[in-house]
Amino acid sequence: MIAGILGAGDRWRTRTTFVLALSASAVGLGNLWRFSYLAGEHGGGAFVLTYVACLFLLAVPVLVAEVVIGHHGRAGPLRAWRHACDRSLVSRAWVGAGVLACVTGLLILALYVVVAGWALAYVRYTYIGVFSAASAPEVAGQFERFVTDPLPQVYWQSLFLLLAGGAVVLGVRRGLGLLVWLAVPVLVALLGYLVRFALDSGDTVRAGEFLFSTRLVDFTPASALVALGHAFFTLGVGVGTGIVYGAYAPERIPIGRSVMAVAVFDTMIALLAGLAIFPVVFANNLEPSMGPGLLFVSVPYAFGNLAQGELFGALFFLLVVFAALGSAVAILEPLVASLMQLARLERLTAALIVGVLVWALALLVTYSFTGGDAVRWYGKQNFFALFDRLGADVLLPLVSLLTALFVGWRLRPEILRRQLQRESPALVQVWRFLLRWPVPLAIALLLLASLADGVSS
Repeated sequence: MIAGILGAGDRWRTRTTFVLALSASAVGLGNLWRFSYLAGEHGGGAFVLTYVACLFLLAVPVLVAEVVIGHHGRAGPLRAWRHACDRSLVSRAWVGAGVLACVTGLLILALYVVVAGWALAYVRYTYIGVFSAASAPEVAGQFERFVTDPLPQVYWQSLFLLLAGGAVVLGVRRGLGLLVWLAVPVLVALLGYLVRFALDSGDTVRAGEFLFSTRLVDFTPASALVALGHAFFTLGVGVGTGIVYGAYAPERIPIGRSVMAVAVFDTMIALLAGLAIFPVVFANNLEPSMGPGLLFVSVPYAFGNLAQGELFGALFFLLVVFAALGSAVAILEPLVASLMQLARLERLTAALIVGVLVWALALLVTYSFTGGDAVRWYGKQNFFALFDRLGADVLLPLVSLLTALFVGWRLRPEILRRQLQRESPALVQVWRFLLRWPVPLAIALLLLASLADGVSS
């Protein structure tokens, strides 16, 4: 044990498991319902290039910083932050960043549980032919009826939460480790199968033009901010995942190169997801969209009107479930680890407490849809919009900003040298420069834009 309560049995044996775990956490709902649409709406290739630059120059340095804190402290977010403060002889007030990360994780996890419950239900609905030969208004009406009826939603989201909680209860090796070795290959296989089906059955020409043709007229300064925000969201920074997975990583791993491999994998999955979705959407002459309107209206309608659509539609929603499961477990684990270490609880007890809290927040989100206008994504009528804006648009970049400032300016250089000893000195210098200057400035700009948008709306 070092700083926390982690022994040798609480760590993964190989670097590959660590990379797969971070990859599973990064490949979430944002890859499936947001990235491809944003690329098409904001200039195609210009947006993709800007996103990749933001991902590697701004988001990756923050995730590396989180892993450094966790690998050094060998504990959950709160104890790892405290240990880093103590070893650097700075105020423990910085531990507030770990607290904010846990709060952010709770809010985002509640949304993941709700949406993953929808996806689980739609695996069944699509397979049994609920959307076969249905019109677009019928599919939209089905979704609206579903999200305004809380009881089926509670059933499906409870089932999903049990799956995620079960993986966490089984522990670091038997639970998290085995899950990522299963989930990542299954996710890649499902996505590859769906891409082949989409290329064979869909409108690949229109989809390619929408996703990849460079249209500078559609690319604005606001587009660059959108690319920046999505880069931070998709990599999973700001919710403690990098800290806790860094704590479970083996000794002497090349942290920087491992995180960059995760970023490459995440980008590839996002692009492949676009190739799996939009050829099918365009083949049915549908207007592209994002969010629930894409996954639960456009996609079911598109598959419902294609040959073998029931099977491939069910496989698509199974893909959504696996993507959400990897992210949900990655957000749940830091909360459970922190509670275990602070209250000295067994893993099962801590997981039950956190699970009940997440379930209650998800229930709050679910019942807020019954007030009407259920399918509005950014409306002010429900907790879905509130949690999304507060968690993803405000708290997540705020935690990332605090992490960059602390590791870039306050963490002792000796700790950085020890944790990044497998990286070249030149790479470490570039990383620290990015963490000190461009990253805080970019995040501050993102936060100001988000707050200004919230005031105006």
